[in-house]
Amino acid sequence: MKKAGKSLLWAAVAAVLTFLGPLMRAAGDKVFEGEIADTQCALNVHSLHQSHQEMIEMGEAGSTPAECTRYCVKNRGGRYVLQTKHDVFKLDNQELPEKYAGMKVKITGTLDPKTNIIQVRTIEPIPTTPAK
Repeated sequence: MKKAGKSLLWAAVAAVLTFLGPLMRAAGDKVFEGEIADTQCALNVHSLHQSHQEMIEMGEAGSTPAECTRYCVKNRGGRYVLQTKHDVFKLDNQELPEKYAGMKVKITGTLDPKTNIIQVRTIEPIPTTPAK
């Protein structure tokens, strides 16, 4: 290959890696699935069932899990977390999960087992299937 051809090939490879790099998982990244919730409800601060049930029934935190989650973060000092069937994980980034409040999601990130904090790289909603 001529020198110009090799340079063009390397430029193309570099361009592909530049665009695909952020899509590839970093070493140590895992995928976690659960609901974006708030610490107040998920950790039973004002809940008996690790849910939004009590707050929604009281009527002051909205009528959906999303409204309750945002209310508890904004007005009750809560923080966004990922709640799974068996665990509650803290999230390092508190801006990114806001738009997914109350939703089932997949989070790609790295878990620090000492602090139980996920360093969030991406959040994707999990599509829900309509009830039949």
